[in-house]
Amino acid sequence: MAAEKKSFALRVDAATMKAIEKWAADEFRSVNGQIEWILHNALKEAGRLKEKPGSGDKPPPEP
Repeated sequence: MAAEKKSFALRVDAATMKAIEKWAADEFRSVNGQIEWILHNALKEAGRLKEKPGSGDKPPPEP
């Protein structure tokens, strides 16, 4: 089951948007998908995102 998504307005300066658009194109993602990916990785690196079992980069626990 997919997580519920919430939408909101985001204002960024033109240079930031251009960089995100280029990065998204380089990664074959939409701009929205790229922003989600950036936020997810930043939260994960900061230790502020609890990973669901089986959804992270960690292998499953040993039996």
